[in-house]
Amino acid sequence: MRRYNVAARPAYTPELDQMNRTAASLLREALENVGVRYTFGIPGVHNTEIYDELEKSPDIAPVLVTHEGGGAFMADAVSRTGTSLGTLVIVPAAGVTHAASGIAEAFLDGIPMLVIAGGVRRDTGRSYQLHDVDQHAILRPITKGTWLVERHADVVATIYEAVRVATSGEPGPVFVEIPVNLQLMTGDAGPIPELPPRAGPQLHCETTAIEEAARILANAKSPGIFVGWGAVDASCEVAQLAERLGAPVATTLQGLSAFPANHPLHAGFCLGRAAVPAAENAFRDCDAMLAVGTRFAEIATGSFGYEPPANLVHVDINPAVFSANYPAKVALQGDAGAVLTRLLAALPGVAEGDTRRAAVAARIARDKSAYLEEWLAHDTKGRVNPARFFQALRRRLADDATLVVDDGNHTFLAAELMPIHRPRAFLSPTDFNCMGYCVPATIGAKFARPGAQVVGVVGDGAFRMTGLELATATANRLGIVVFVFSDGELAQISQAQEIPYNRKTCTVLGPLDVSGVAQATGAAFVSVSGDGELERGLDEAFAIAATGRPVLVDVAVDYSKRTRFTEGIVKTNLARFDLGTKTRFIGRALWRRVTG
Repeated sequence: MRRYNVAARPAYTPELDQMNRTAASLLREALENVGVRYTFGIPGVHNTEIYDELEKSPDIAPVLVTHEGGGAFMADAVSRTGTSLGTLVIVPAAGVTHAASGIAEAFLDGIPMLVIAGGVRRDTGRSYQLHDVDQHAILRPITKGTWLVERHADVVATIYEAVRVATSGEPGPVFVEIPVNLQLMTGDAGPIPELPPRAGPQLHCETTAIEEAARILANAKSPGIFVGWGAVDASCEVAQLAERLGAPVATTLQGLSAFPANHPLHAGFCLGRAAVPAAENAFRDCDAMLAVGTRFAEIATGSFGYEPPANLVHVDINPAVFSANYPAKVALQGDAGAVLTRLLAALPGVAEGDTRRAAVAARIARDKSAYLEEWLAHDTKGRVNPARFFQALRRRLADDATLVVDDGNHTFLAAELMPIHRPRAFLSPTDFNCMGYCVPATIGAKFARPGAQVVGVVGDGAFRMTGLELATATANRLGIVVFVFSDGELAQISQAQEIPYNRKTCTVLGPLDVSGVAQATGAAFVSVSGDGELERGLDEAFAIAATGRPVLVDVAVDYSKRTRFTEGIVKTNLARFDLGTKTRFIGRALWRRVTG
């Protein structure tokens, strides 16, 4: 046992007490200073001191999750709401690998997240300790930066720097490891640094580039605007530009809430043949495009099935996205709001703007109405029509409600059929495209916005991955509603298998009693087996949720009608094959259809 020389210790003073502190207490102070409201994770032998400190905090609520992967999705959702920085406090090794999917989702989607893990003791000289892996090597590829704290005096400054990196430029997750010996033992904290002021909006483009962009857009005969998540806090500026130019606005999947769907110039999701008809038609003759906060990634472009016009003005905070997939005529680096404010100031009056605006809005309205009627007329054979479901859901949600989806066929049904009216009101896993996101992210969004309606829509395949996280919602009395679209398949993939394979290999699910999951987790249960039960089922679900109890709704959805997105990407990818490959795929499918 280590013994201390009491006689050698200096006399107690309040200043000495402040100087000699544990890393756990310093971490709590730093998290309070940067405005963290919730932490998500599970305590273990390498972070119990941190959890003990968090319990003392008047500002931070530590949340026990069912699985660290779910905790990461909760933290992601907190950040996406814009209310505070989503934060994980997890055990090393297994906690880190469990959380890695949620961390990677945040990384590819540009979502800030602070990940804090304990670490093995660095003061014993021992190897092969419990949880002894190189966490930084694991997380380096899916974070913006990792830090190992080696002294008590570095804790607060490290957290401040990590948060700065996470929230500046293109946001993303960061990782800080605090070894358990620093948490357990006091050390010289030194003077606590002051919290640096947050940097203002960044603008890294020249006035001449702004003026060139304004000229291109003003002279266009058929301008269009395409926005992603990077424009989510600049929807007012986007609307002003759209109205002045008379330009339609389409969105990426992640950017679905970056422009209000009840605006007359909102054309809808995606571009090209994978887009909804209103967007496809509105952009058919586009001769100049303003793209804001989008990387032109695979989902956003319908598997790269759309070619932007040569006159492409691209706005983004990250210069690496410019011309990565499509050449930009003018690249404007900076925060969307700052760049668009300058662009509005430089944009001259557009003579055709008013006339064009009226014509574009009328065309969009006709196309949207026709597409909805097409869906409503579809025979669902007694199951729930997705269009009727989203109509009924929209009627029950306030404009500021949050809708969370997962990865699957339901995602694109929501993108095409559910109007989103407010920024940050639609949360979706996108570029990492991770199944299992919805249930925990719905919980995280409700923590972040307890006074608002928060609902989730998830496929029955993705629900199986993280559905038990509903126990966290029950434990914390979160009145969320989660709708499970049940069809017994991994629908997005099974539909993709249909044409080339005429088989459904490993995409047909085994039986699952959704009501049993509700019972096991303490959630209420509602069943909706057809359109005739929609109104009653949704009324019942929202009434229960208003009491603070989570509700699980089993929706017998009909997936027999394909989304435009699915049809579009199948056509796009099939067209890329050479004649021999096309013949082989189609021939195999026909042969299997004949022979069974």
